Amino acid sequence: MKRAIITVVGKDTVGIIARVCTYLAQNNINILDISQTIVQGYFNMMMVVDMNQKEKHFGDIVGELHTLGEEIGVMIKCQKEEIFDKMHRI
Repeated sequence: MKRAIITVVGKDTVGIIARVCTYLAQNNINILDISQTIVQGYFNMMMVVDMNQKEKHFGDIVGELHTLGEEIGVMIKCQKEEIFDKMHRI
């Protein structure tokens, strides 16, 4: 399974989860796990997604998620699971 980690951070506003999930659904990216919190008005979400059925190149998805984040006022990062794991290994 080709998995990726998507993180979304920024000031909380209405529709963040809806916009991100809509983008993922439109691109055949399945959400496997999701966690979100709001702390003092700041939104933080982490998703583990399955990219086996994606139709676009990974780099295009990363760029489009970044652009979506700019549109809705948050920062969205997408990394392949193996890269995320290596970066966060202690």
